[in-house]
Formats: sequence, C-alpha cells, structure tokens
Amino acid sequence: MNEFVVVTDATCDLTPELVEKMNVTVIPMEFLMDGKSYIHYPDCREMDMPTFYNALKAGSVATTVQINQATYNDTFRPFLEAGKDILYICFSSGLSGTYNSSRLAVEELREEFPERKIYTVDSCAASMGEGLLVYNLWLEKEKGADIDTLYQTAEEMKNRICHWFTVDDLMFLKRGGRLSGAAAVLGSMLGIKPVLHVDLEGHLIPVEKARGRQKSLSILVEKMKQFADDQTDRAVFIIHANALEDAQRVGSLVEEAFHPKTLVINDVGPIIGSHSGPGTIALFFLGDKEKI
Repeated sequence: MNEFVVVTDATCDLTPELVEKMNVTVIPMEFLMDGKSYIHYPDCREMDMPTFYNALKAGSVATTVQINQATYNDTFRPFLEAGKDILYICFSSGLSGTYNSSRLAVEELREEFPERKIYTVDSCAASMGEGLLVYNLWLEKEKGADIDTLYQTAEEMKNRICHWFTVDDLMFLKRGGRLSGAAAVLGSMLGIKPVLHVDLEGHLIPVEKARGRQKSLSILVEKMKQFADDQTDRAVFIIHANALEDAQRVGSLVEEAFHPKTLVINDVGPIIGSHSGPGTIALFFLGDKEKI
C-alpha cells in the first residue's frame, strides 16, 4: 500500500491538538479585516478568536478569500514529488467555490504525476462538520484503510454528518443574504434565534425559529435526539463564537443524553465566523441526515 496523506482546509475548525494527533495537513485560509489581510491557521497565530469576535462586535467587517489554484498546487506538489498519494477533504461546494478550484488544480497535477492518486472530496460540510468527517476518516486510516477505501468511506460518510447551529446576531445572516433586512430587524426585536442545518448538497437551510437564546440551544440537542445514531462509540463536536459557556451547556446536555466516546469543543474560526457572527453555536454528529 502506497503512503498517502490526508489534507483539509482551515474551515474544518479542528483544534491544533487534533491536527497534530491525526497528522493532517490543514491548508491555511485568508481573511480581511479593516483593510488588513490575515492568514488563519488552526492555532490562530495571526489573530486569536476573542480579538476577532470583539472586533466584529465593535463594528469591524471581515471578508474571506477562497483558496486559489496556485495554493493547491503549492500544497499538493511536495507530497506528490515525495511519492505520496493525496486525499483532500474540501469545504462544502454549496457554500464556497473552493472545491472547484481544487478540482482544477488536481486535473493539472494528475497530468504531471500520472502515477500518483489524488482524490478531492466535496465534504458538503462546514466548520467542525468537515472536521468530524476528517476525524472519522483518520480513525479508519488508523485501522489500516488504504486511500481507495478511505475515499469511498468519505463519499458515503459525508451524507451522515449532521450540522445543527444557531446564531445570536441576525444581522450577520442578513449581510450574507440569508435573511431579509426587515426579517432581521423584526427578529432581533422579538428575540428570535434561528436554528439552521446544512443539507445533503452542503447548503445552509433555516429550519426553526426559537424564542430566546436558551430555547435555541435546547433545540440543537433535541435535533440530535431526533436524528443521531448511537453515539456511545462516536465523537461529537461543538463549536462556539466567543460563547464558551453556552457551548459547555450544550456539551453537558449531549453527554447526559448520549454519553459519546469523544466530545470536543472549539472556537468557530474566522472563515466561518465572518458570516455567522459572534455567539454562534453549532453541534455536529453522525446521524440520519436524509430524514431531515
């Protein structure tokens, strides 16, 4: 079996500890704030997340830049030159053009390295939903799965990665075109907190409107009870945008109801957080996504 590497991108929001443990290559991604460019790495070395979200609260506007073809070439080429195959797990094509850029790069590299296997997988996932897919693939790789098996597993498993999340500030959904201005203003006045999920094509879908923050957090766990597999031998991931106490509350409810083998809480990185805003909470688990 030829040696291969698993690559993903910074939207995965995996902790630095998990990235190191899994020996996964994470392609850093660029974001812009107040006229300055920053590169986001899993360890947040150029801007920590409290600073980022406090800036958003103070009125700064952040925009993101998708990975271009040149970056993919620069990332993948050294592995191919070293005789290694590549399995790349990409940010959802339903939310970004990143996947298409990766495909163009891979097509060129396959011509240059015809003896190497290069797979690129549209995760149809975001944030630690993408990260959860990578984590579960790593578990299979640890058991001895080869790259072909792992690629097939990725294509099948991505349809079972459930994303449930809520946002605290409706104006960020308005800015991203997910909500009308009138609905955002009225919803804010009424204390409405939307609950959303990511569908099988990787698109963001509003599902419910909760009255108040605590209700919206409870709904996340209710959705997990409705759609999750048996989690006792599974990993569950939770992210938060400068709202650790709320994330821990959701984590406590999950542990009480499911007793997952692994529970990881991490920050929402700036690539996703630029669009969802401060206070975002998301819950990721394996389940029956087709029934949602």
